Amino acid sequence: MRINIIAPSASRETGLLDSSKTSRRFTRIAGLGTAKLVQLSLALGCFIASCNSTTAMAEENWPQFRGPNSRGVAAEGSADASASSSKYADRWSSSENISWSVDIAGRGWSSPVVWGERIYLTTVVSGQEPEPAKKGLYFGGERIKPPESVHQWKVICLDLKTGKQVWEKQVHEGVPQSSIHIKSTFASETPVTDGKHLYCCFGSLGIFCLDMEGNTIWKFDLEPLPTRLGWGAAASPVLHEGRLYYCNDNEKASSLLCLDAASGKELWKVARDEKSNWSTPYIWKHAQRTEIVTAGSGMVRSYDLDGNVLWSLKGMSSITIATPYEAEGLLIVSSGYVGDQQRPIYAIKPGAMGDISLPEGENSSPYVAWSQPKAGPYNPTTLVHHGRLYVLYDRGLFACYDAATGREIYSQQRLPNGRAFTTSPWAIGDKIFCLNEDGVTYVIQEGDEFSVSHTNTLEEDDMGMATPALISGKQLLRTAKRLYCIGKP
Repeated sequence: MRINIIAPSASRETGLLDSSKTSRRFTRIAGLGTAKLVQLSLALGCFIASCNSTTAMAEENWPQFRGPNSRGVAAEGSADASASSSKYADRWSSSENISWSVDIAGRGWSSPVVWGERIYLTTVVSGQEPEPAKKGLYFGGERIKPPESVHQWKVICLDLKTGKQVWEKQVHEGVPQSSIHIKSTFASETPVTDGKHLYCCFGSLGIFCLDMEGNTIWKFDLEPLPTRLGWGAAASPVLHEGRLYYCNDNEKASSLLCLDAASGKELWKVARDEKSNWSTPYIWKHAQRTEIVTAGSGMVRSYDLDGNVLWSLKGMSSITIATPYEAEGLLIVSSGYVGDQQRPIYAIKPGAMGDISLPEGENSSPYVAWSQPKAGPYNPTTLVHHGRLYVLYDRGLFACYDAATGREIYSQQRLPNGRAFTTSPWAIGDKIFCLNEDGVTYVIQEGDEFSVSHTNTLEEDDMGMATPALISGKQLLRTAKRLYCIGKP
């Protein structure tokens, strides 16, 4: 691993299966009076302290794909978001505002996650040089036959300040039992962490629980199930209150899996009437309850914490990739395969039950606040920031809607020479960032009018498909060759 340090003085992303009948595939390895007023004051002080602690926690950690709230917005938990956002650089190149860069061996499109002063990411190293990825949106990228060379599945920990490697853990070595698309990798799922353990999923291999020093605690085997055209897996696991959830949609036996996070024991598994999808689940906490939301091509489904379906919504496109998330009190779900006429975005209200699918010709209902039937992006997840919903399309178009009403603010606008986009957009302060596959980031001014401020270009061999992590004034941007730490001197 090569580390490049830039001197600070330089200018410089339904049916429940009975777990008791399934095999154990996890392995354990290692008028108030004065007194009352005082009590209330103490309680209020404790509440404020708790809020401040939660704020600090949210700002200091980036524990999963698209951050603490799955929204891709920097400094969301900060008491002074404006001041926190001002710490970030909005201009960079391969030599400007780069605190450090690290060459990463192998291939992986998993996003980095951060806890405290450490960065965690996954990669898979092939025993022979893999076929180079071709950028863009095209047919013919499937590779149905698995590679025949020996691969090494690895988890890497880096120091946030310096980029130096803290540890590296090889969790498996062998010949892959499944195939992937030429642009994909065997390490496309983003890890998730609670600061005590790190959970890494490798789709057709298994889920590995490591402690923060890289020691394996348990592993849970995953069967190498076929995916659409052999494209491989990509959905990431999510954590909630001691449970790990993983949505495994494929061509043979789709399911939503719940594991005990401490032991790796299977708690339940729900069968899903779905084919291949690549959408990461979302834990939606609102006043009524907590739900596990899964987006699928067949339908959107929400489950309770025991795996029972709460509600469902039909009307998606034939391939679903984007991750659901909550914004403005609404659940935002999208599905936008480029070859379909139906490419919807839905904004769903809390508390729904049963089938909430929209009747033909309708764009809203008691539980669907609004919908845009042809606005959904294909690969990227949408972004809500300061009341506006921004949509980045794979082929270099950009649009904006009112997040509360779905009203179009501006229609699809062309990003000059934008070409191909896979990475989800992210927001810092008053700017929106969009990374294309050529490693060029378009910086767009937020607001009711479309305005590209400038572009930031990295090295010529930097292919960009991973969504960055945003933490304490640093943007951790992964490309095909390296990991960059972007920050002001």
